[in-house]
Amino acid sequence: MTSSTRTIVSDLLRPEGRDIRPALQADGHAVSYADLHAECSALAQGLLRLHLSRGERVAVYLDKRRETVTGMFGAAAAGLVFVPVNPLLKADQVGHILRDCNVRVLITSTDRLALLAETLADCEDLHTVVTVDAPAAAPVAHLHTITWQEITTGSDAVRPVHRVIDTDLAAIFYTSGSTGRPKGVMLSQRNIVWGGISVSSYLKNHADDRLLAVLPLSFDAGFSQLTTSFHTGACAVLHNYFLPKDAINALTRERITGLTAVPPLWFQLIQHPWAETVTDHLRYIANTGGRMPRTTLDALRARLPKTQAFLMYGLTEAFRSTYLPPEEVDRRPDSIGKAIPNAEILVLRDDGTPCAPREPGELVHRGALVGMGYWNDPAKTAERYKPLPGRESGYVLPEYAVFSGDTVYADEEGFLYFVGRRDEMIKTSGYRVSPTEIEEVVYRTGLVSEVVALGVEHDQLGQAVVLVVIPSQPDTDAAAIKATCQKTLPGYMVPRHVEIRTGSLPRNPNGKIDRKRLADEFRSIFESVPQS
Repeated sequence: MTSSTRTIVSDLLRPEGRDIRPALQADGHAVSYADLHAECSALAQGLLRLHLSRGERVAVYLDKRRETVTGMFGAAAAGLVFVPVNPLLKADQVGHILRDCNVRVLITSTDRLALLAETLADCEDLHTVVTVDAPAAAPVAHLHTITWQEITTGSDAVRPVHRVIDTDLAAIFYTSGSTGRPKGVMLSQRNIVWGGISVSSYLKNHADDRLLAVLPLSFDAGFSQLTTSFHTGACAVLHNYFLPKDAINALTRERITGLTAVPPLWFQLIQHPWAETVTDHLRYIANTGGRMPRTTLDALRARLPKTQAFLMYGLTEAFRSTYLPPEEVDRRPDSIGKAIPNAEILVLRDDGTPCAPREPGELVHRGALVGMGYWNDPAKTAERYKPLPGRESGYVLPEYAVFSGDTVYADEEGFLYFVGRRDEMIKTSGYRVSPTEIEEVVYRTGLVSEVVALGVEHDQLGQAVVLVVIPSQPDTDAAAIKATCQKTLPGYMVPRHVEIRTGSLPRNPNGKIDRKRLADEFRSIFESVPQS
């Protein structure tokens, strides 16, 4: 590995000049950069003793803990590929991931291993399981089981790590599977390193920051809490999310300076009281994983008057894409901003030509964060990763960009606005309707705390609009919400059915509202209802 090659370990976990500074806070214990670097090196040596070839996959299926981080970065240090598996996934979903990318080593806990016992019998490429807490209680299928202590304290002989460069595969992140089986997004060393550099530059992260990691580390935005921390010498505080009040208490107890979350989590957090002093040290909050409702944003800003709000947009296929600077939030709170550093965001028509200002088109991302495609899926890769059109004829090799599938438009100053996902657009009465547009109108009524707009098959309309809502007041009924929609929306956007729910709407493993699950629930709602 040369000094000019920036890899995850050389760039993000270099201990020089910050050996004793805390890199992680896990279960109340601080881990210094020097200790974390040493632990990753020890695990790398243990993995190499298993005779793994360069680029073979190591999966980590744990909650947020010290070994989760060491497992991922230790695999990278050895020249292997880490596969973070969301701890909320069930056995069948975990088995799909392990089989899909031919995982060879699984790092997990004994209780999780017991739940996976039957599934692992079908994972033919898997040969070793590492348990982080205790020896396996019983033999598992065809697998060799070893403890964390054993794999990190083996022979004194140092084996050479596999040589990697910045364009080599570093990780496979699986999408949440909201539109089918999860797909494995391949990210290079370069993607991950430049993701940390880019995001930390506009968030102005520094060595005194303490970032609360509440999102799953298997989610690109969750993992970004590690890369932005490590690049700047800050401390990532790992938090396993149980109840909203636990996260709020952690903000004060750990004197957190930065918090990134998804809209459903932000909504849950604002339902609980916060310590008045939190805004003295909470320097910024950031939103990702979908547009934050204006009412939620306003409530957060009122509660945190000294805290800056960054609104971000990203997709796993390119890590991060855009952000709105805090000074623009008052002027354009509905915008997703402009391109992050070292990226260019284009808005293109179907023929590849640029859209005019305020003309909707597909968001296309080019730059150092563009991933390497979907693991072992050339067909889906060809749908999203395409040669960039319009290059000068002198270029011989094509440049690949990510075609997001999201419809956006740019205003006259170049600020971008999200319209909707192409595969979620509602096609009703001959119109293409963005569910986000309907949801924003309903949020502004103040009648709901959560809302999802769905397009459901309808004999006369093609699709009819269905709203699933959590009312903000217990006496709010479906008729009141529908009447308000009739006053503020054109007829073709008015919902044909409003479903009132209590509690919260279902989430996928990444914490986003599970639109697919809701759509499946209402698939047949109009089949036996007289059409009107």
